[in-house]
Amino acid sequence: MKATTRAAYWCECWTTSAEHPSGQPLLLAAFDATSAPQAVRWIAVALRTVASALEPLESAAAWNWLTEGRTTTTRALLDAEPCALSVHCNGIQITWTARPVLMLPLAHRQDTNIPTCAEQFRPTLHG
Repeated sequence: MKATTRAAYWCECWTTSAEHPSGQPLLLAAFDATSAPQAVRWIAVALRTVASALEPLESAAAWNWLTEGRTTTTRALLDAEPCALSVHCNGIQITWTARPVLMLPLAHRQDTNIPTCAEQFRPTLHG
């Protein structure tokens, strides 16, 4: 069987806190977007959710990205550049990333539901 790849965008949301026992970033969510606008929309929905809880300067920066920065981020992704956006709140850094990738089809995937074996994946950072 020949596996065909498809262009997509891999998005992640990480948190970092000095108070976390391991000191390592924690992966909170991941998403495979089918287009650059969809990847940016995934980040925007999450950022809009936390923007009102941020300190005034962080909140202003978040709303600036939501109103003006999204276009630049979308263009960068379309130009095959990875993107990241971070905000800080109460000692926690939240970072959203998106990057262009080639996706292989998953054997048991149906629509947007991932197969149960995906739950076994434990990401690690290599520094």
